[in-house]
Amino acid sequence: MKILQKIFLLALFIFPSIAKAQTVTYHDGDVELEGYWVPADCQIQVTKPTVLIIHQWMGVTENEKMRANMLAKECYNAFVVDMYGKGVRPANTDEAGKLATQYKSDSGLARKRITAALDYVLKQPDVDADKIAVFGYCFGGTMALELARTGAPVQGVVSFHGGLSTPAPVTQPGIIKAAVRAHHGADDPLVPPAEVQIFEEEMKTAQADWTLTPYPGAVHSFTQKEAGDDPSKGVAYNEEADKKSWTNALEFLKEIFAK
Repeated sequence: MKILQKIFLLALFIFPSIAKAQTVTYHDGDVELEGYWVPADCQIQVTKPTVLIIHQWMGVTENEKMRANMLAKECYNAFVVDMYGKGVRPANTDEAGKLATQYKSDSGLARKRITAALDYVLKQPDVDADKIAVFGYCFGGTMALELARTGAPVQGVVSFHGGLSTPAPVTQPGIIKAAVRAHHGADDPLVPPAEVQIFEEEMKTAQADWTLTPYPGAVHSFTQKEAGDDPSKGVAYNEEADKKSWTNALEFLKEIFAK
């Protein structure tokens, strides 16, 4: 028992934010949701910048938690959003597709669900309400862009290989307040050039602060090792695109939070 106690205390010392990471319950109306909160691993200031992370279509997984822990090491609070609801986790890609489609086809539902997560985060005592960003992966990238389209009071939104289309595009300037960064696989067959062009036109119409960065040779899911290494299937991990997009995203956080 004493050995286990020593190991635990050592973990607290070496990995303080991970040791304090916790699964938390919050709500969207009557819907109970289960997120993952990791406090910033630094003591620079009392309140700290915070990044929300929206999961891909399989729901909250270790992949999103890994990113949250990585962000905590960079001195950001991190919160993994639950889009589907507590205990609602697809067992396979067919179920995931059906669940994701519910939100991608209903902007009102999607935006309400993400706003519930933002409201929860803003109530936390160690969060700087003026320094909030949102990251999203695949389905989560689509959802992050939906939040930007609401004019939510966040400083930045980053989509990693997310779908770029929406049933409710922005049609006038001034609505999108967040800076938008989309990281896109240049050879992604699931987000074809026509969809990219429509997104670009929407961002121009909105007069948003936006960029779309294409990664040559990358397809869908390029940040996720679980996607495999065969780009001919349309989904595959791409180490170069993963590392470059992450580095760019961290630089983006420094930029927007310095303002």
